[in-house]
Amino acid sequence: MASSVETHVTEDAVRFAEAVVFDDIPDEAVRIAKRCVLDGLGLFVAGTAEPSVQILADEAVDQGGRADALVLGRGATKAPAPLAARVLGTAGHAHDWDDTQVSRDPRHVYGLLTHPTIPPLTAALTVAQKLGGISGRDFLAAFIAGVEVESKISEWMLTDHYRKGFHSSGTVGTFGAMTAASVLLGLKGDALRHAFGMAASFAAGIRCNFGTMSKPLHVGRASENGVTAALLAARGFTADPQALDGPWGFMQVTAGGHYPEKLDQGFGKTWSISDPGVSIKPYPSGIVTHQSMDAILKLVTEHDVKPETVEKIDFFAGSNILNPIRYPIAANHLQAKFSMAALLAMIVIARRAGRAEFTDDFVQSDAMQDMQRRITCALDPEIEAQGMDVIRSRITLTLKSGETITGEADPRYRGGPDNPLTDKELEGKIAACVAGILDDKRLGAVIEAAWGADDLDDAGELARVIQTG
Repeated sequence: MASSVETHVTEDAVRFAEAVVFDDIPDEAVRIAKRCVLDGLGLFVAGTAEPSVQILADEAVDQGGRADALVLGRGATKAPAPLAARVLGTAGHAHDWDDTQVSRDPRHVYGLLTHPTIPPLTAALTVAQKLGGISGRDFLAAFIAGVEVESKISEWMLTDHYRKGFHSSGTVGTFGAMTAASVLLGLKGDALRHAFGMAASFAAGIRCNFGTMSKPLHVGRASENGVTAALLAARGFTADPQALDGPWGFMQVTAGGHYPEKLDQGFGKTWSISDPGVSIKPYPSGIVTHQSMDAILKLVTEHDVKPETVEKIDFFAGSNILNPIRYPIAANHLQAKFSMAALLAMIVIARRAGRAEFTDDFVQSDAMQDMQRRITCALDPEIEAQGMDVIRSRITLTLKSGETITGEADPRYRGGPDNPLTDKELEGKIAACVAGILDDKRLGAVIEAAWGADDLDDAGELARVIQTG
């Protein structure tokens, strides 16, 4: 329940961001951070093929302005840092393939947990280019600080934030981007407090836009707005210095309050990026779908099920899947990311779900449209009664022969901290992200730059190795 006790979350966040330095960050947090950076770089490249990102890049180039940072996909063309961040951040979330924060709290719902990497990574990349000469160690410290701030805010807020329809990657992600940018800009004291205040007002994103171009734009705007807040604060622009706290503060207004007992976790006492960690996604769709996709992949491969032999598929789950995954039948690749029928059909037909499958041509094909209509999704009261914190589902696959095959999702999902992708599997994901966009030599350069990020003399190199156009 919410507490009426006076809080000091903003001040704690300010003091944390003022003091963060690379040498104080645990090795395990740095190790995972470099995995997240590699994942993010691959997703930026993958996003360049999306029409939404191309539209934003065109707009940034046409708008023009100060040459701070590269416009993704536009060669040597540069734009003001906020505009470059809008393009880059949208690209990173364009495929809904970016990592997800983890919580061990059984009261949590998955949707409240933010996609932690892209907003602070985007902000750090654009500001590092603007400033020039930012070391890899300072870059990683700023990035990890951004992940820490946004993840803790997401963890501490009441889950009404998500239930009311806010998209946390757009809202809370703004604080992550602002923190990363502020650390690199060296903001302290009142300037940093005012940056938090602006971020609180800039934070936006609502769930009605899931399945449209505007969902990834939420993350692009979070990145843009976070950078803008930091740059304006550096010039002396003011805002409320306690904007996370009080009756009109961010957590009360957007979530109805916070969990009082969680505030003692503090910022940087434990590092959310490693404890409880992040999940790096194997599929470009909502994290709540992955367990079920793996479950049906196991069924069709172990029983060698051919698409033409399938009579119907009955899918049973709780509302933590069925509410956000809201399209009964997907009409395009954006809706497919939020359609259980489309995702299951994809696996049955292709036995995979990657960039090649998340295209309008594939989703609109006769085979996909027909298979989706053979799939029904229903609420299972027994699954629902077990709570929202773990993703559970079961599948009954009926063949035209009359044979039925059943399976259940493994809550210990692939990609999560309890069953993580190996470094080699992560590199394989990056190869899939950049296929047809970067050649093998450039892929190798991206991988090498990410693993060696802490040794870079100029972190702007991370932006240059992913540039296309």
